[in-house]
Amino acid sequence: MASTSGGADGLSEGSFGGFKNRLGLEKSPYLLQHANNPVNWYPWGKEAFEKAKKENKLIFLSVGYSTCHWCHVMEKESFENKEIGQILNENFVPIKVDREERPDVDQVYMLFVQATQGGGGWPLSVWLTPSLKPIVGGTYFPPEDRYFGRPGFKSVLLKIIKAWQDNDRAVLQQGDEILSQLAQAAKFKIEKTDNLPDCQTIVKNCFDMLNKRYDHEHGGFGRAPKFPQPVYLEFMFRRYAVDKEGDDGRKAREIGLTTLRKMALGGMYDHIGKGFHRYSTDAEWHLPHFEKMLYDQAQLAAAYASAYQVSKEPVFAEILHEILFYVSNCLRDKAGGFYSAEDADSLPAETAAEKKEGAFYVWTYEELLNSLSTTLSGKEGVTEGDVFAFHYDVQKSGNIEPFKDPHGELLRQNVLIVRGDLKKTAEKFDLSVEDTQKILVAARRKLNDLRQKRPRPHLDNKVLTSWNGLMISGFARAAQVLDDPDCLRRASEAIEFLSATVFQPQHERLLRSCYYDAARDGMVIGSNPIPGFADDYAMLINGLLDTYEACFDEKLIQFAEKLQNIQDNLFWDENDNGYFATAAGNESEIVLRLKDGEDGAEPSSNSISCRNLLRLSMFLGRPELAEKAVKLMTSFGSHLQTMPMAVPEMVGALMLYSNTPKQIIICGDSNCDDTKALIRCVNSHYLPNKVVIVSNGETPFLRDRIAVLSSMHKVDGKATAYVCENFECKKPVNTVEELDAILK
Repeated sequence: MASTSGGADGLSEGSFGGFKNRLGLEKSPYLLQHANNPVNWYPWGKEAFEKAKKENKLIFLSVGYSTCHWCHVMEKESFENKEIGQILNENFVPIKVDREERPDVDQVYMLFVQATQGGGGWPLSVWLTPSLKPIVGGTYFPPEDRYFGRPGFKSVLLKIIKAWQDNDRAVLQQGDEILSQLAQAAKFKIEKTDNLPDCQTIVKNCFDMLNKRYDHEHGGFGRAPKFPQPVYLEFMFRRYAVDKEGDDGRKAREIGLTTLRKMALGGMYDHIGKGFHRYSTDAEWHLPHFEKMLYDQAQLAAAYASAYQVSKEPVFAEILHEILFYVSNCLRDKAGGFYSAEDADSLPAETAAEKKEGAFYVWTYEELLNSLSTTLSGKEGVTEGDVFAFHYDVQKSGNIEPFKDPHGELLRQNVLIVRGDLKKTAEKFDLSVEDTQKILVAARRKLNDLRQKRPRPHLDNKVLTSWNGLMISGFARAAQVLDDPDCLRRASEAIEFLSATVFQPQHERLLRSCYYDAARDGMVIGSNPIPGFADDYAMLINGLLDTYEACFDEKLIQFAEKLQNIQDNLFWDENDNGYFATAAGNESEIVLRLKDGEDGAEPSSNSISCRNLLRLSMFLGRPELAEKAVKLMTSFGSHLQTMPMAVPEMVGALMLYSNTPKQIIICGDSNCDDTKALIRCVNSHYLPNKVVIVSNGETPFLRDRIAVLSSMHKVDGKATAYVCENFECKKPVNTVEELDAILK
């Protein structure tokens, strides 16, 4: 057994930049959280692999992320335990992976755990042979056998050590067999069809599947825990757009709007600091898991933008504004990029010894009323706190049922939720709706000021290219729908930041991530830069196209085309079509090359890419890109036919392809009022199956690509709109009323 004291493998204080193990030399916030564990952690890489082979040791792989609650629990219980640390150090090569940094590693071994355990999650715990083949896996393990009926981590370690010492050849053979079976399963999981599936059938099946899971009382899909699932909501709005008068179309509209309304009233929405928490632990959106993820804010911003276009209800514009307010104030780096997440756990007070989930966000009845003690004018004995407590269901004993809080962390605490409405609150206190609104706004501001004095949750200040692409889309969609130049500026600054930081023109590639460095007070690239994955390209391209349709700078289309060409070269499967998640040539680190096949918390790279290809084909006059999109959809044909609800974003791309998308071309200067008026008219409509181009006679890049642009001009010296399908255009119009009539 290897020694654990001193030397290159030891844990002597200060060996690694003042930390106890090699993770102290990394940039990932998650890896740095484990840099002082008594475990001799290695990052994923050649040094660890060579050590495992040289010493003939199994690898223990632990995958998580910095805002993962159960990752924190397992660290405290097991990875800070010196006895367990010694067992790991002497018998295994322990490797830590940030799943957000390395989704390729996470994807392979999550597939293994899901196949063998029937489910997965984080922390992901997997034992590998020295050649990286999985043999045993699970998620969270308690330290001892007596917890929750689960095998204890220490016991599992000892059993695996014995199996390896007794017959390492049998274990290696097991790893070979498992990897072979996983490769077959992954290939079987994504089957192509000979022809493109029928769009109408696929859309109907997808709607029916989701409709069956729809919660008619609370909105959303399925039972607790309940996730926001914006990919489902966007599908519902697209379903409505192609059949506004049909029963399914009207129902799809109501499903999308009701779900977004209910979510915004619930405790999953942060009524004080704004933005959405990760998910609700109950069906009514009340008690959340409190972490806040950038990808949720990004996709929900886009969903609320769509809802506002569909309904014109001010509440959706209000929530959209508030999401972006939160992101701008809490997740934005001064250089323009967006950080990844805020943790669920924080200290209840500066003097507290332990963090608690939700401590930053919850309120006791007494704390709230003491902070909102002003008596209302003309309402003797009634304070602003009374109004606030009634409106947000704040109770003296707390509003969390004990069975929802098994660890007692939320005893006597309240998570704000609106169970009624403004009118009901106004009637309760004999107030006008307007005065009630003013009271609640002022109270929220006071509570926000008070909350800023609490210890903040941990901030994961890692910038991921893919999630930033999603957030750029969120700001760009808001810029279009709200006609808000500040939102456009945020999107544009993020693009400039990514172009200067994670795009490497000399290598013709994107990087996955960059990191805030406190010592430099700025963003830096890690010492071992991680090449971008397919989702980094796909989501950034999507963000570029959305931002173009907000500002009409053709350089964004140029950059998008460049990235699409690189993505095609790196990730396209020439044999079976579709995009691999990882580039070729990395087989020494990644034992399976997989494809993103399902839309989950984030849309898959293949689904997003499908829509990108179709939009680019119209922007660039390149029909071969649309042909590639058809090949991509055909490669996922069995998915589309048998389980379309698993790929609603790809179903949306199929709808874009099959329903003859519109090209809306506006001839005019985008800075002139008449052009802006036509653009605002377009953006007032929910038109998911369209592209918008503004041509002012000085757009050489697009004019060279789309021949018909040269024949389009202003009429009577005014900005003029051409609405076309397959570039066969209706009579040009140059008034808002005429354009509005065509788009309706």
